[in-house]
Amino acid sequence: MSTVNQVDPILQEDKVHADDFVFELPENRISNYPAEPRDTSKLMVVDRETDTREHKIFQQITDYFDEGDVLVVNNAQVMPSRFHTRKEETGDPINVSLLRELSRDIWEVSVHPPRKVRIGNTLIFSENLQCDVIDNTVSSGRVVKFYEDGYEVPRLLQEIGMMPLPPYVDRNPEPKDRDRYQTVFASNQGGVAAPSAGLHFTDKLVENLQDKGVQIVEVTLHLGVDFYEPITVSEVSKHNTQSEHYAIPEKTARTINEAHKNGKKVIAAGASTVRALESSQFEGEHVVPRDDWTDLFIYPPFHFTMIDGIITNFHHPQSKTLILQSAFYNVRQMMDIMDEVIERQYRFGSFGDAMLLI
Repeated sequence: MSTVNQVDPILQEDKVHADDFVFELPENRISNYPAEPRDTSKLMVVDRETDTREHKIFQQITDYFDEGDVLVVNNAQVMPSRFHTRKEETGDPINVSLLRELSRDIWEVSVHPPRKVRIGNTLIFSENLQCDVIDNTVSSGRVVKFYEDGYEVPRLLQEIGMMPLPPYVDRNPEPKDRDRYQTVFASNQGGVAAPSAGLHFTDKLVENLQDKGVQIVEVTLHLGVDFYEPITVSEVSKHNTQSEHYAIPEKTARTINEAHKNGKKVIAAGASTVRALESSQFEGEHVVPRDDWTDLFIYPPFHFTMIDGIITNFHHPQSKTLILQSAFYNVRQMMDIMDEVIERQYRFGSFGDAMLLI
C-alpha cells in the first residue's frame, strides 16, 4: 500500500484553498468524443517516488502491472437518465434528468425550465409512462412519482432515455453514447456519471491484464450530479459532498487484503473506486465488505491505506478529482502536471486521456 509521503509546501499552513487548484484550461483541450479504439488514448505515467513522468498509450498500462497485482474497478452502470417530456396540463416541453431513486417509483429529478413545473403537475414521458410532481427539493429540483401501464418503470426508462453526458461536453447525446459512455465493467445500474477512468479499457486489454496474472476485482459506487460540481468554498476542508451509495463485495475485500499481505500492488481505476475503498471500515489496514453510503471527500493531507496507485483522467480546475489526485501526490507538482499535459495536447474530461499515478 502507498508509502510515498513527499513534503508538500502548500500544506505547511495546514489548510488547502480552492485557489490552489486553479489553472488555465483551454476549451479545445476538453474532449467531446472518446478515442477510437478507447484504449488508444494517451497515458501519462507518474512515479511519485522519483517524480518522473512518461508518456505512453493506454494499451501500454499492462507494463506497469506484475503478476499478482490487483486492479480494482467500479462496475457502476450509467442510467440513460435524460428525457424530453411534456407537461400534461399545457403541453409545454420539459427536460427531465433523473438524479436518484428515493424509493420504489419515486425519484429526485432536475427539470428545465424549473419555473414551469410545480407540485401537482403531471409530466408525460411516453404513452405508457408518466409521473406526478409531489415535492420540491432544496436544490430547485423536484420529487416525482411514476405511474406505469403494464410495464416496469425501469424498463421503460431504459428504452426511451438518453445518456446524461457531462455538462462540459459540447454536443447533444447520440445513440452511440449508450456504449461510449459506459465502461466494459458496467453491470450494476445506478448513478448519472460514468466512472471515467474505466472508459479506457477494452475487452482485449482486460484479457491482456488477466493473461499477465493481474487480478481484476470490482466495487460499486454510483456517482451523482455532485461529481461535476467544482469546489465553491475558499477553504477546501469546508466543502460538503452529497452522499453516494457504494458496495464492496467480500471477494474484492479478500483479494485486496491478500495482495497487501503478499506485497503486491493495488491499483484503483478512478476516484470513485478510491472513495469506495477508503470509505470502507477497516481494522488496521484491511478492507472490509461493505454496502453503505459515503460522503467522503478526499483532500490534502489524506492518509491513503488501501491503494498503491490510481488510474484517472484529467479533470477541470477546482474539481474534486483533481483535489483527490493532489492528496495522493502533491499539490504543487500536480498543478505542474496540468500545465505539462495541456502543453502536450492531452485531452481533458470523461472522454479525455488518462494518467497513472504510482
